[in-house]
Amino acid sequence: MAHNRKLISDQDFQEAMDRQFAIRVFQDDHVVDSGGTISRFDDQIVVVQSSLSELGYHSRKACEFFGMRKK
Repeated sequence: MAHNRKLISDQDFQEAMDRQFAIRVFQDDHVVDSGGTISRFDDQIVVVQSSLSELGYHSRKACEFFGMRKK
């Protein structure tokens, strides 16, 4: 069973990126991205890679991010 954890701080995003947690991204209470991993982030943007050639660019202010890790 997966454990969902909201990613808020830079430390949260760094841990999710280092451990390659699957990420769910919500915007306006809708899932806009799911299952990818964080490839980069900064104060404004989080880049989520879903496949070899598919990248999603999401605003940190407009979206909520959750890391899904196995218990």
